[in-house]
Amino acid sequence: MAKKISVKARAAARKQRDKWKNKIWYTIRAPRTPWDFKKIGETLGESDGHILGRVYEMTQQEFNGDFTKMHVILRFRVHECVGQDALTTFIGHHHQTDHIRRQIRRYRGKVDDVVDVVSTDGYLVRLKPLIITQKRVQTSVKQAMRAKARDLIIGFASKATYSKIQTQILDGTLEEEIRKAVKPFYPVKSVAIRKSQLLQAGVVAENGKTLDEIHAEEARSDAEIKAKKAAVLAAAMEDEDGEEGEEDNTPSIIDAAEAMEPASEKAPAEKAPAEEAPAEEAPAEEAPAKEAAPSADYGSMKVAELKELLKAAGKPVSGKKADLIARLNE
Repeated sequence: MAKKISVKARAAARKQRDKWKNKIWYTIRAPRTPWDFKKIGETLGESDGHILGRVYEMTQQEFNGDFTKMHVILRFRVHECVGQDALTTFIGHHHQTDHIRRQIRRYRGKVDDVVDVVSTDGYLVRLKPLIITQKRVQTSVKQAMRAKARDLIIGFASKATYSKIQTQILDGTLEEEIRKAVKPFYPVKSVAIRKSQLLQAGVVAENGKTLDEIHAEEARSDAEIKAKKAAVLAAAMEDEDGEEGEEDNTPSIIDAAEAMEPASEKAPAEKAPAEEAPAEEAPAEEAPAKEAAPSADYGSMKVAELKELLKAAGKPVSGKKADLIARLNE
């Protein structure tokens, strides 16, 4: 009996498939408004059901490249899967605890609050502002600053959509408005919306680019990047081939000697009549030999030496070795 069970167990183990092979990569995208389905990450899942409801966190520096906001953590929740695209909703953010702790000192004052606001499109959002004063302040001053900041936040949210609240929280616009409002009460060290939380969703905005348009733009940009890389690679390969060609075209010592032989053989033959002729005609007959010598000398020179001669002559130094020699012979 034990033998039969072990055989069945082994057969069942063979039939089991590796769960990792069944998983696929999903592309996590930011909300349609205001970020146009921006690609923010990837995650593994067996099916859409495993991805729905998953919360993805990232720093604001990773999101938009602002290194001054590396302590801000953004949170997105997947609410829909379209193919291999996981669409998300922005559910809030928070500042890292150690960063907040560094802002608060024994000789400073802290004014914090919790404000629930409703946007024009029906989103219920909880905001937690934090005001740090330069020195300790009385409780009455804290209450006045807290009330002023609360009124400003509620008034702002009552006239803004949820997407506008998101952008103005993350880019620091709302924080700057709070700073200006509470500054008359007491000098302020820093102002931050240390945490935001989506409590209830509202009306989803349908304006903006569609997912198909985003895919087309991404495919176009990828094709452009690949084309640029291919062009750069081709140019680099041509430069390498040109350098190799210049090195291969450089004549060896034997080739230079063979090239010099005809000139040396012709020289004695031309000198014999020159001895019988008058001395005035000798320079005219030796001129061709002198003119042929430079081309042979140029062929035995290196590319760097030829370029130095061209520079001295005030001529261009670009091109292969054959071009340089032709330019020197002009």
